[in-house]
Amino acid sequence: MFWIRPLVMPLALLVDRIAGDPHSRLHPVALLGSFISLWGRPDRYPVALQRTVGAAMWIATVILFSIPFILAEHFLPWFVILVAGPVLLKSCLAWRSLEEHALSVERALGAGLDDGRLEVKNLVSRDSSGLSREQVLSAAYESVSENLVDSIVSPLCYYTVFGLPGAAVFRAANTMDAMLGYRDERERLGWFSARADDALNYLPARLTAAVLLLYFAARGRFGPARECLQRDGRARPGCNGGLPMAVMAGGTGTRFEKPGVYSIGPGDRTLAEAGADILSAARACTLIVTLLLMVLIFLALLVTII
Repeated sequence: MFWIRPLVMPLALLVDRIAGDPHSRLHPVALLGSFISLWGRPDRYPVALQRTVGAAMWIATVILFSIPFILAEHFLPWFVILVAGPVLLKSCLAWRSLEEHALSVERALGAGLDDGRLEVKNLVSRDSSGLSREQVLSAAYESVSENLVDSIVSPLCYYTVFGLPGAAVFRAANTMDAMLGYRDERERLGWFSARADDALNYLPARLTAAVLLLYFAARGRFGPARECLQRDGRARPGCNGGLPMAVMAGGTGTRFEKPGVYSIGPGDRTLAEAGADILSAARACTLIVTLLLMVLIFLALLVTII
């Protein structure tokens, strides 16, 4: 049912904008996280076996999480998929919540710096206790810029190519990286999750950066966005996250900073000034990528007909 995918994608985004992310332990990703937390404890395994266990459980987790999506894709009739598909795809992406989390940090900062530091801990793993107001906002808007790939573009790309199972595989892989892919006691257990997430996000991250460049070009900010990408795109550890962050920082004229790790962007504007523009750019990128993927599917269908 390749032909139905251009209809499901915008409907999934609509469901996301209306419903957001329901805070329920029965949400598919919440159940996924609970399962990962059961096996994702390094102290349960000998050090020598942790890498092997991490790889084996990555495969098992991806398969288990994907089964309902595989069954839906292959056995539900098209008119049911038209209703159930957007809901299932929406469970693999998060658009509205990206904005809500950033705005919740801004509201918390309005009540005081300590409140903002506490709120931003829901978004990032860094120690927030000594962050300045600008650094708290940086953590929030970095999350929007980086997770534009993880939470929106990548799931849509893998849905375009592989349908609901593709989106499910990516969501499982990305969740495992988010929970285990750290350089601490989880490093051996999470090494495979981290490498798989890098590989899966490699092309979507570059697509996101390219679309953001086009967006800022339309707004007369192509030069600063490209310059920042060239200068700071590799400043952040990892091969993917720094690319959309650099384009976003350059295009909006602001700076993302993780103390002692990286500084990305010119810093001509504060994040309080640039925050609304970052959210607008993220919305535009989401819609442009969705439209682009829909056009690609229609073209593929046209080729098969001809």
